[in-house]
Amino acid sequence: MARLAFVLACALALLASSIASGAIVEHSFNVNNLTISRLCRNQSITVVNGSYPGPTIYARDGDTLIVHVLNQSPYNISIHWHGIFQLLSAWADGPAYVTQCPIRPGQSYTYKFNITGQEGTLWWHAHISWLRATVHGALIIHPKADRSFPFPKPAKEVPIILGEWYNGNVVDIEEEGLSKGIGPNISNAYTINGLPGDLYDCPQNQTYQFSVVRGKTYLLRLINAALNNQLFFKIANHNMTVVAIDATYTTPYVTDVVVTAPGQTTDVLVTFNQPIGSYYMAATPYASASDTVDFDNSITRGLIIYKNSTSTPIMPLMPNPHDTPLAHKFLTNLTSLAGGPQWVPVPLEVDEHMFVTIGVNLALCPENATCQGLFNNKFSASMNNESFVLPSNTSMLEAQFHNVSGVYTRDFPDDPPVKFDYTDTNISLDLSLIYAPKSTKVKTLKFNSTVEMVLQNTAFLAIENHPMHLHGFNFHVLAQGFGNYNPINDSKKFNFDNPQIRNTIGVPVGGWAVIRFRANNPGIWNMHCHLDVHLPWGLGMAFEVENGPTPESTLPPPPLDLPIC
Repeated sequence: MARLAFVLACALALLASSIASGAIVEHSFNVNNLTISRLCRNQSITVVNGSYPGPTIYARDGDTLIVHVLNQSPYNISIHWHGIFQLLSAWADGPAYVTQCPIRPGQSYTYKFNITGQEGTLWWHAHISWLRATVHGALIIHPKADRSFPFPKPAKEVPIILGEWYNGNVVDIEEEGLSKGIGPNISNAYTINGLPGDLYDCPQNQTYQFSVVRGKTYLLRLINAALNNQLFFKIANHNMTVVAIDATYTTPYVTDVVVTAPGQTTDVLVTFNQPIGSYYMAATPYASASDTVDFDNSITRGLIIYKNSTSTPIMPLMPNPHDTPLAHKFLTNLTSLAGGPQWVPVPLEVDEHMFVTIGVNLALCPENATCQGLFNNKFSASMNNESFVLPSNTSMLEAQFHNVSGVYTRDFPDDPPVKFDYTDTNISLDLSLIYAPKSTKVKTLKFNSTVEMVLQNTAFLAIENHPMHLHGFNFHVLAQGFGNYNPINDSKKFNFDNPQIRNTIGVPVGGWAVIRFRANNPGIWNMHCHLDVHLPWGLGMAFEVENGPTPESTLPPPPLDLPIC
């Protein structure tokens, strides 16, 4: 009996150890070109493992993820694990020229990192040029084996990736726009799990669908992988209950529409309790810039089919693409699940206060070049009037680790150089304000310092919502609103109890958002607009977080196979 008890105790200890330490989840990504048919034409696209979208990765909190990437495409590539904290593994974050040089054609790199204190829906995507249009996939993190969801277990989980399709080579489309100094061509369709649906040309076998059992509740994991468009998402005759955003649990919120910006994820529970039939799920753009910016005003849709259904599908009534009040209502009604799994309270003491303007600008046309932007210049973008430029000969993280000078400077401003009426449309074409210098500047932060950042949209050229993504951290969204941020009145609106926690925030059109985060992870961490049209224009910056006082808070050396520029 004693021996049996000893063996049982050892087995339980081993199980507890395996649960605590997690498993090793290993994948191989082969990046290559693939020709597929969409919208009546064959198109060569860059994909992972011959599939579009790419493979879904499943892991648990506490696991170690190892992904071997072999680049067999004709383009430089890097992979970003969108929303992963990368605690002490900044070398695996993925943005080209920020934390690594790109993987050149024929070369390989192994990403290795721990998943620590995270569960929910994230995703991975290319982080160089426009390749993430087709190089992307879901990254699903389940709770540890001895834990459960903070809601009833669903009958099934279904990843739903919303994307954009271009009739053309996306690398060429981006380069053409940059060379002319104008906005690139808009997309030709939206997609659900890689398929545009039956409202576009040549719709045969182009509609994503899945079947459900009446009375069952399903968990839909929505991912906005579109390059340049925020989206409304609806299911005909069905409500959805939002239970998580950006892999953080929310107070359950019932809605008939979801609004999602590029980079964001939204988990919704749907109880399929309607009469047996077929129901369309559909997505259409939320175009915050009104009619001043061209956009693809079309609808992608997929089918949800009840078991034994033979009826004609029902289509939801889609919102007007310019319905900002509807979008704002959804985005401001979300709150975090205080006290729930992985919940983190708001840090109350602030070490660094920043007020950062964001928007579109102009840059002077280079000599001997022809530019087609406004006033024969090039379109640009900036944060605090600094238009961000990536280095080309090394990565910023290597420069930080090896103390290499001349790659970036440590003088990103805490405030804009000039104060003005930021959202007044009369300054839209003010030539004394709309030109921003090009630079590679970072804001240096002490380890474990707390940063509060006011993100203020401007009225330059076009007033629109900007989805801003922060690498390496989640942040609390304390408040958001329209017009110019007022520190006296608007600070009274701060939610310190259960603010939503995100890694990507859509700063309201002609408005502001206040975020707060703790810089507890050494490295270089990019913050940028997740509209890919604005990223190469310069709508970004970076934080340089210093090492902490212990080995456990110090960035380790780079991997031996780190790509070379």
